[in-house]
Amino acid sequence: MSLIIASQLDADFNRGLCQHPIAPVLIDVADDEPWTAASEADVLLVRPSPAWRQPSIVRPPVWPGRLKWIYSASAGIDFYPEWLLDAPLVTCGRGVASDEIADYVIAAIYAYAKNLESVTARSRAEWVNVPLGRVSGTTIGIAGLGAIGQAVARRGLALGAQVVGLRRSGAQSSISGVEHVRDIETLVARSDHIVIAVPATAETYHLFDDALLSKVKPGAHIINVARGSVIDQDALMRALERDDGPGFATLDVTDPEPLPDGHMLYTHPHVRLTPHISSNHTLVRHRLLEKVRDDISRFVRGEAPSDIVDPARGY
Repeated sequence: MSLIIASQLDADFNRGLCQHPIAPVLIDVADDEPWTAASEADVLLVRPSPAWRQPSIVRPPVWPGRLKWIYSASAGIDFYPEWLLDAPLVTCGRGVASDEIADYVIAAIYAYAKNLESVTARSRAEWVNVPLGRVSGTTIGIAGLGAIGQAVARRGLALGAQVVGLRRSGAQSSISGVEHVRDIETLVARSDHIVIAVPATAETYHLFDDALLSKVKPGAHIINVARGSVIDQDALMRALERDDGPGFATLDVTDPEPLPDGHMLYTHPHVRLTPHISSNHTLVRHRLLEKVRDDISRFVRGEAPSDIVDPARGY
């Protein structure tokens, strides 16, 4: 069995796909209308390119055409129009960047807890004994115990932190030492560092609103590596101004991306804003290639590929 694959990924990645034992045929994808490949391909490998967010985009007259399978290189599929999920099979690159994102989270935790820049001595007068914050002995709360959340949990436990977690399904994590809490309110009230790693769905839109942010442990550090839409950004700025509110926020994602010039989050003294780089995606592209190649092997054997997206849940 051979496959015709239309790929939005780069030439080096596509050459790697061509080396699969079934020798798939790779065809070009129109940059401005990648969905038109549905009339020619069995598989459409997509990435969150600007084409999918065009204001004028509408469902194509014939969709999904001859497509058997859509493969999203990103873990999230919220970037794409809803009709993308009407394909017979949709899978995603879940887990490919989880270690990189977890490393980003731990770096953010240490940057907030230790803040070495603020205590760096540049003169004798600044040679002052200043107590540093701690990581060991603190509580890391993880909202969303998927691949990213579990990678963060393993690192947090190794550093001597207590890890509490919550997952939508209610299923227990297989990681020994993670304490499961009953609801998001309990998690934010107990946590010194709150890691947001939930998918973007209708249920998680503005999950962190005024009401939930009012329950955050005073001085807590909020880290968002999910989607910007999960946090009501106006509510976050209000919360950061309260004496009993969170102390700091590390945001790798915003809504929209990028934020318009002059937005307060760029210069807020209690916010660290990074341009959606936690996945370090260019350095883990080989992991995505291995995953896609393995899933192709499963597919041609008649087996289910990994990480099938559930249209009803949206992830």
